[in-house]
Amino acid sequence: MSLDPRTPILVGGGQINERDGAREPAALIADAATRAAAEAGSTRLLELVDSVRIVGLLSWRYRDPGALVGAWIGATPRHTGYTGSGGSTPQVLVNQAAEDIAAGRCDVVLIGGAESWRTRMALRAKGLRPHWTEQDESVPAAPMLVPEVPMRSEAERRAGLDRPAYIYPLFEQALRISAGRSTEKHREAIGALWSRFSEVAATNPYAWTQRAYTASEIITPGESNRQITSLYTKLLNSNNMVEQGAAVLMCSVETAERLGISRDNWVFPQAGTEAHDTYDIAERGALDRSPAIRHAGARVLELAGVGTDDIAHIDVYSCFPSAVQVAALELGLPTDDPDRPLTVTGGLTFAGGPWNNYSTHGIATLATRLRQSPGDYGLLTANGGYLTKHAFGVYRTEPPSEGFRRVDVQEQVDREPTVRAHPDYAGPAVSESWTVVYDRSGEPELGFLAARTPDGGRTLASTRAAEVLARLASTEAADEPVVVEAEGEFRFSDD
Repeated sequence: MSLDPRTPILVGGGQINERDGAREPAALIADAATRAAAEAGSTRLLELVDSVRIVGLLSWRYRDPGALVGAWIGATPRHTGYTGSGGSTPQVLVNQAAEDIAAGRCDVVLIGGAESWRTRMALRAKGLRPHWTEQDESVPAAPMLVPEVPMRSEAERRAGLDRPAYIYPLFEQALRISAGRSTEKHREAIGALWSRFSEVAATNPYAWTQRAYTASEIITPGESNRQITSLYTKLLNSNNMVEQGAAVLMCSVETAERLGISRDNWVFPQAGTEAHDTYDIAERGALDRSPAIRHAGARVLELAGVGTDDIAHIDVYSCFPSAVQVAALELGLPTDDPDRPLTVTGGLTFAGGPWNNYSTHGIATLATRLRQSPGDYGLLTANGGYLTKHAFGVYRTEPPSEGFRRVDVQEQVDREPTVRAHPDYAGPAVSESWTVVYDRSGEPELGFLAARTPDGGRTLASTRAAEVLARLASTEAADEPVVVEAEGEFRFSDD
């Protein structure tokens, strides 16, 4: 097949685990970019980078991190860009770059991100600030390529649901109830799922934690694995206390040929899709489903001309077990296939969860895996917010028959039924899902509830009442009548 010279390809990926140092994020990205060029087999590739696109950073703020990275790798990019927060952004950046390369808007694109979160938190605990690069206002702010994921609805604000570690357990409880499992059986199931992820991390040279855990080790609370919420111990949460960077280099076929980059290094993005579920979780049609994953996943496979059985390597976004299970349900993927685990890295608990940038590690790892198994298809799913924004990519070492295609399927998602949110609701309701948050001594300190109102809507509530927490922590509370107060607190109707 004669290849269009503008066909976009991914030619190299680089990853960094900074265990002993304390370098700033931009330095980690530059280092990862150098490693990506080495994997591509062309150091000249860095000089030719004309666009640097950086995943949103949390551990340090730059006005234009792409300009800084470009200077450090010896490039003079014509274009730089930055993203808001959201774990879906790395795959969105790949989708955008593939379109831009195909259209001739750019030729060599560097996509990267990093976090030095462990160092930043250690210094903050001592009242110190790192001496990292600061760009003053003479440096123009980089254009925003992907906006922030909205993460504070009125319903969530009133209940105090302000972080993923509180909200994903609500999805987990809903999954347990739908599956008809007891709490103990469900813990065993998610422990087994995460054990399989840890086994992948144990063989991943770039994983932060290269150790295989048993399911029992994962679900059993202990000194180094405290109970965080009702169903989740620490080892069932994303691990953001890392120093990690990752970058991928993309270019056109004609540039790769001009630089003598081996055909064995070429990985072709086949197709990309994006969509989002309701930004307000109270409006979700069901807390254990995702219409955006269902439609965007089906469409990316259709564009690539494959089915789920044709995909040999998969990386499902894995901040929490509920995210993996919901994606698997919507995509029709088994979670327990020993020959096809749902991660190529080990996931955000074990490989590492550097905030928004995990999926750049996933893309780099997936591309390497595909180079080792020419002709196989790979699928990556990326998720931002509270299982909110989703991006998909299918990759292969062979070119797509109709060229790279990217589609936003939001119109289909928006036709799916939603639930009316009641952010100010007070009155009787029925419990739908819940979680208890535990303090460092293992005692319940806070409870959260999603409840259905008499009109079929949903409200979110919380409690600190000891007797309510004790009941939530020890009994089956599904479909129990509750009373929600005007301030957003709740109690059981018979208390």
